[in-house]
Amino acid sequence: MSESSSPRTAHTFELSTAELLDIRGLLTRAFHGDFGDQDWDHSLGGVHALVYEDGVLVAHGSVIQRRVIHTRRSLRVGYVEAVAVRPDRRRRGLGGLVMDTLERVIDGAYEFGALSASDDGAELYRARGWQVWEGRIEALGPDGVVHLPDEEGSTYLRPAVNRPLPEPSGALIFDWRDGDVL
Repeated sequence: MSESSSPRTAHTFELSTAELLDIRGLLTRAFHGDFGDQDWDHSLGGVHALVYEDGVLVAHGSVIQRRVIHTRRSLRVGYVEAVAVRPDRRRRGLGGLVMDTLERVIDGAYEFGALSASDDGAELYRARGWQVWEGRIEALGPDGVVHLPDEEGSTYLRPAVNRPLPEPSGALIFDWRDGDVL
């Protein structure tokens, strides 16, 4: 097995065009071509964790800021996006290295972490202590609040250090964005 370096962190503005192209290529391959322009846009504007082996990008994830309304409060949330490992390097702990880094960012900057997990990714997040949100998921859209029942059961939260998770008695109302809202 090749030597993995510690994840490099960089804000989107610190990444070169070549690095951004490498990340986009990794994500396209890792998601078997099912990673579109809006998915890419969602992964930008925050802190990226990048893992290289022998100078080649093998894993990536980013955490971006989202606003979530819960019980009449607007919360600053670290939303995890675009976590991927090269298909030929999976099951070697690289996703965990990426998540270690992103969780430190969440702990230092946000009320809690949130993400929408695929069936394949859910195992990683559950093993790391992320919890399925048991309440309603909604979004504040252009025409008002929209219920997102398809996101219920696949939205995971993680408390930041020394901060509790919100009570599931109220909905989480996410900010709106084009494409997949979550």
